[in-house]
Amino acid sequence: MAQTADCIIIGGGIIGISIAYNLVKCGLKNVILLEKKEFLGTGSTAKSAGGIRHQHSTEINIRMTLESVKILKTFEDEMEVNIDFRQHGYLLLAASEITLSELKKNAKLQKSLGVEVSLLSPIEIKTIVPQLNIDDILGGTFCHQDGYLDPNGLMYGYSKNFKKLGGEILTSTEVTGIKVKNGKVFSAVTNKGEIQSDIIINAAGPYGGKIAEMSGLKLPLTPLKRQVFVTDVFKEISPTTPMVIDLDAPFYFRPEQSGAILMSMADKQETSGFDTTLDWSLLEKVVEKAIHRVPVLENAKIITGWAGLRTLTPDQNAILGEVAALKGFICAAGFSGHGITHAPIAGKLISELIIDGKTETLPIIEMSPERFADGKSGYANGVI
Repeated sequence: MAQTADCIIIGGGIIGISIAYNLVKCGLKNVILLEKKEFLGTGSTAKSAGGIRHQHSTEINIRMTLESVKILKTFEDEMEVNIDFRQHGYLLLAASEITLSELKKNAKLQKSLGVEVSLLSPIEIKTIVPQLNIDDILGGTFCHQDGYLDPNGLMYGYSKNFKKLGGEILTSTEVTGIKVKNGKVFSAVTNKGEIQSDIIINAAGPYGGKIAEMSGLKLPLTPLKRQVFVTDVFKEISPTTPMVIDLDAPFYFRPEQSGAILMSMADKQETSGFDTTLDWSLLEKVVEKAIHRVPVLENAKIITGWAGLRTLTPDQNAILGEVAALKGFICAAGFSGHGITHAPIAGKLISELIIDGKTETLPIIEMSPERFADGKSGYANGVI
């Protein structure tokens, strides 16, 4: 006889475990989270840069960050874990008039929603990060409410308390099929057996498209590789330096708690797929961009790196909500690099949708799975 559940969550990354915790916290009893790997959070979550960003170009993403930060500020006390949440800010740089114009427009929207963001001249940028080369910079924006945290701590807090409240986690359990009956989800078939439920949540990150296909659906979810390189301890850059994003390069860097410097770039040659092998041949390009923007990094030594997957949608906004064509199939994927930032509020919103039948904290119609069919989606700029 098949096992049963009130809700099945597919995917043991930060989105899936946030949803799982919020569901049991709100009283849903029999919640099962499935993860195909041996441990939770070893995919995109573990390979994230851990950024928390208010400086988005769309209202829904800004509002989601504002709500996530409310949760993060009390997270350590509520969950009894350390997430190393450091609000040292994000500094966004523009080296072209087009990018500067977008930053100004975005800042106007952000301010209207209560985000404390400042437009900066090149000289003002230099006062925040003295090591920057600003010769080709026209301006930028800075938000001190932005920052970064430890994704592993966030993951551990949610998983520990999900289990404490009675939730069940099945690792090394891969979903191989989803059964559908009369236009509704019926069960998830795994390598360890079948689990029946009338609610299945697709929080499978890069594999969200494959999970949708098992249900007879097609969702525009594209996994792309992002590679990160890390230096040895480097004392010439302060540990309180903000995340710096050179939007026109595009390139970013930030200090780690250890004193090392984490850096990456957006590769225009990125192709979709599931390969997470670190390509050391890319290092030369990253170093070139790093030394141009931060000349002192010439003295740094790269000692390690990793590659992870970001799951993009056509408009670079997440897909959140029930798929109209299949009752009980709920999608929470495609966060386009914002998964860590938006995991706390995404978990809350999906739990509201399931328990109350609608979201109370924020409307999520803009993130509906159906938006790509009706042509209502709007592109989010400034994403790297």
